[in-house]
Amino acid sequence: MSYTNPILELEKQKRLLQLEYEAEREAFRQQTEAQGIGRKIKRGEAWYPLQTGKAYYNSLNQYCIEVHQQKEDETEHNFEYGKPVCFFTLADGKPSYLPFTAIVSYVDGDRMVIALNNESHAAELLGKENLGVQLSFDETSYRTMTAALNRVIRGKGTRLTYLRDLFYTDMPAQRYRFDTPVRLPWLNPTQEKAVNEVLLAKDVAIVHGPPGTGKTTTLVEAVFECLRKENQVLICAQSNMAVDWISEKLVDRGVPVLRIGNPTRVNDKMLSFTYERQFESHPDYEQLWAMRKAMRELRANRKRGDRSFHQKMDRLRSRATEIEMRINQQLFGDARVIACTLVGSANRILEGQKFGTLFIDEAAQALEAACWIPIQKASRVVFAGDHCQLPPTVKSNEALKGGLGVTLMERIAKQKPEVVTLLKVQYRMNHEIMKFSSDWFYGGKVESAPEVSHRSVLDFDIPMLWIDTADMACHEEFVGESYGRINKTEAKLTLAALQLYFDKTGKERILSERIDVGIISPYRAQVQYLRQLVRKEPYFKPYRHLISVNTVDGFQGQERDIVLISLVRANDEGQIGFLRDLRRMNVAITRARMKLIILGDAPTMTRHPFYKKLYEYIDNL
Repeated sequence: MSYTNPILELEKQKRLLQLEYEAEREAFRQQTEAQGIGRKIKRGEAWYPLQTGKAYYNSLNQYCIEVHQQKEDETEHNFEYGKPVCFFTLADGKPSYLPFTAIVSYVDGDRMVIALNNESHAAELLGKENLGVQLSFDETSYRTMTAALNRVIRGKGTRLTYLRDLFYTDMPAQRYRFDTPVRLPWLNPTQEKAVNEVLLAKDVAIVHGPPGTGKTTTLVEAVFECLRKENQVLICAQSNMAVDWISEKLVDRGVPVLRIGNPTRVNDKMLSFTYERQFESHPDYEQLWAMRKAMRELRANRKRGDRSFHQKMDRLRSRATEIEMRINQQLFGDARVIACTLVGSANRILEGQKFGTLFIDEAAQALEAACWIPIQKASRVVFAGDHCQLPPTVKSNEALKGGLGVTLMERIAKQKPEVVTLLKVQYRMNHEIMKFSSDWFYGGKVESAPEVSHRSVLDFDIPMLWIDTADMACHEEFVGESYGRINKTEAKLTLAALQLYFDKTGKERILSERIDVGIISPYRAQVQYLRQLVRKEPYFKPYRHLISVNTVDGFQGQERDIVLISLVRANDEGQIGFLRDLRRMNVAITRARMKLIILGDAPTMTRHPFYKKLYEYIDNL
């Protein structure tokens, strides 16, 4: 058996994570010093001006303040539950930062609830003029990931140690032996096989789901079948959105889910299964609230020399703890699925909890260190994702070269191909759109389901089109240090191409059939510019509710009837920057159900073999 020393590998992971931490902290420092607030607002990293609302204790006994963004802004912001923020005031265009950080507790539209460390911070904020809030550097995630790696490294003779050694060597993964596979006739054969492989796995299983192959459907069935044998499972994902998505699908199947952390897609259905909402709906909650209120009043009215203070406080505290434990016990006892982000699995309310099976969705987008946080709580792990789509975000080039971008799922898939099931039938795209992706990324193994194979908007339409912008006076411009590139002429041509296609299709049909459109660009500056153009152009007014404009990352997991991609790059040197990461392009082209239109400078792009092959493939359709 070939043997990689797991401890040395994990120590290396720690060093790479430290490099990433330092690179991100330095980038944040430079941005804070160099970027104007206007730029931060445009990037969705700041709200200004702010109006403060009420301040109060929430159900988890955190002191919170409500803030509202006063300016109507269509920029998609990056605030979400659990992210750290800091406040500033603005005078003569220069921000002055308040000396404390806080945590986002809840966001909905232009309203945000922020948990403060103590009440005195609220006094500094209430009624303050020229107040703003921006994302702060996230120390907590790095601390949590490093602590997880340390525990895995130190482990001896535990289930965690066994999984550590298994994942880093070619030691064979163990399987159960069942005589008859579970029959699930509503799934296709590879989906059914994937569910059975999950049930047979004693240690690890991987569900590899290319675009449109029903990975979430398969995962929901696998969870459902596991719950026939186990009382409770843990489901994690890198992003809140991915956790919400699978949680919602399970709730639709009647599975009781307890969602730790707040959902990004805020609606009553999602909120009803969050820990906080269920906690405050519990019959004993009013009693707990009364205890906490009594403790606060006792503290506020404490008189010098009051000898009974500590006695009274201890009595109240121990009663409050007892009620809290009772509520928690019932909430966890009633739930069949506990759902949270990978970092969220370190939440204190999950302390000491153990699970037979851990499902990690979108595992190919998660740093290895983040995966080890929930693995500590589980006996076996099911990874689901696609390492041919978006990788984890790594900002340090040195860490990337060292291998920080290689995920745990990818490592295991390479080392133990026998634990991987590839889903082979896709239900999203016209066959021609899928075929290129299938041939290049999946060895031609992915096929289209018959019902989608020939889907199109127009009769006798060619499903893929590349508009070569080389002779159209398009050129890329550089916008700011980290803001990226823009190609204004290409952006205008993108909307002209969409307008032409809409004219061919007809307004009545587009609106009645709700034919939706995704406009994608890898560069954020181009996305912002395209959004402006869509807003300003009167032609698109009736269709705006059907058009989404976003980066490739913003479209992960989504699909549209028509997709237009603006590649932006146009230069004499053939430089294409991070478009060399072909996984991004795989995501972009596979968002389209029926029509894909790519706009790009062919002489620039086709110097790269992938884009040359794609250009030729489309040209030959």
